[in-house]
Amino acid sequence: MSRKSTIGIGTLILVGCGLGVIYWLHAKAAKLPPEIVSAEPPEFHEAPGPGKPAVVEAPKSPSSADAKKPAPPVDTALPLRSGEVLEYTANVSNLNNVAELKLEVAGRGNFLGKSTWHLRAFAHTQNPLRMVFELDDQFDSYSDAGTLTSLQYEMHLSERGQKVESIQRMTATGKEPAAPDATQARVLPGTRDPLGMMQFLRNADWSKTPEVRCPVYDGHKLYDVRAKITGASENVIVPAGNYTATKIGIRVFDNGAEMKDASFTLYLAKNDARTPVLLEAVMPFATARVELLKAK
Repeated sequence: MSRKSTIGIGTLILVGCGLGVIYWLHAKAAKLPPEIVSAEPPEFHEAPGPGKPAVVEAPKSPSSADAKKPAPPVDTALPLRSGEVLEYTANVSNLNNVAELKLEVAGRGNFLGKSTWHLRAFAHTQNPLRMVFELDDQFDSYSDAGTLTSLQYEMHLSERGQKVESIQRMTATGKEPAAPDATQARVLPGTRDPLGMMQFLRNADWSKTPEVRCPVYDGHKLYDVRAKITGASENVIVPAGNYTATKIGIRVFDNGAEMKDASFTLYLAKNDARTPVLLEAVMPFATARVELLKAK
């Protein structure tokens, strides 16, 4: 794989839309294999489903004993929707539908003693790209429910017949041991992985936040990502429909130097879910447009 290809993968994944390498080739159609979902780590315990409605009792006067009881913990999780599935198609320069991407909020549970969102993404190349670069990748993020900082990031990659399994346990101190099948990744405090960063951008209050800035680890390198609103009300047309969206410009810095030859723009629908409806990427060797196909 060329250096340009590697940069293309890393930067696209950085903003949550991992697609695989971009090639300028034509070929015949190829059938996509069925999706295989990797097992969740044993440390992750999914939260139980909703039970019976609580019985509402008449209010009681607080007793002295009740007054001494600690208040129940406040749910500080960001308002993601468990079970959400977003499907996208990628167009590269003059080639349409060269890759498909699926983003999922797989569930919420407890991971390493912390309330955690399990985020997942799948990326597959399609014709005409698939005949020359077969890619079927899965990414899993276990991110803190309140901040979406990364606790563990997994890459289950199948590219050109070669399979790579990478499970990285994030640590800012180096004191947290990794599981036997995982590698300890030393990161800065507040680091997010690409999937957590995407969800974090959705939940930012852009009416009050001039800029979002945080370290992002893409499984290989640690970047400084800065996002800023560049348009408050943009009309966006994608296969899923017409949307009025907030336009977010994203800049990526590597070791303090901005990547001048790559730029990214994310469009978040102005609906209750703030759905990511479009990602535009401009790189030295190609331009990419990742469009929402379907939201479930």
